[in-house]
Amino acid sequence: MKTTTQTLFNAHARILALLLPAAAALHGTAFAADYKLQAAEPGGAYAIDPVHSSVQFFIGHLGVSELPGRFNSVSGNFTLDPSRPEKSQVSLEIPVSSLDTNHAQRDKDLLGPDFFNAKQFPAMRFVSTGVKPRGAKDYVVTGNLTLHGMTRPVTLAVQRIGAGPDPWGGYRSGYIATATLQRSDFGMNYMLEGISDTVKLQLNIEATRK
Repeated sequence: MKTTTQTLFNAHARILALLLPAAAALHGTAFAADYKLQAAEPGGAYAIDPVHSSVQFFIGHLGVSELPGRFNSVSGNFTLDPSRPEKSQVSLEIPVSSLDTNHAQRDKDLLGPDFFNAKQFPAMRFVSTGVKPRGAKDYVVTGNLTLHGMTRPVTLAVQRIGAGPDPWGGYRSGYIATATLQRSDFGMNYMLEGISDTVKLQLNIEATRK
């Protein structure tokens, strides 16, 4: 038994010795390719990948903490023109019913008439009105946000994370966008004395080039 075990161990060791250098070489090549591609401007038309994108928010509670929440569904498109960034465009849609604060009763209350009123206003939408570059990977995107039946201007600070080919033959680009808004600007005035008027947003967007 000892001899058989030792023989199997030696065989596995020889196989690993043959495979590991090749795997390391492939990993190094892929990493180098990704790094170079991330340095290039990923121009073109893109569709947001809802499986790898999300919208998070943070809101103050009773002046003692900030509670997180998210919307689990987001869709949309954007077009990037590296030679003329001002011509780039962004359009997003978020179903309000995808709200998730990790508490069923709170989600029900927030989707009700005192807050989002999801039955009457089932989606929020953002449509850009301007894109300005700020450095190699940063942009300021201005646009109109429609929420709770009202449309107001909102400014997004956008950072490009990376871009490159995916394992399925496509090409992807990823971004993080942040913004701060006042919910009272959109007619959501309930419990301002206990739940902050200021809402911090973070959008994690991954998209595939069409």
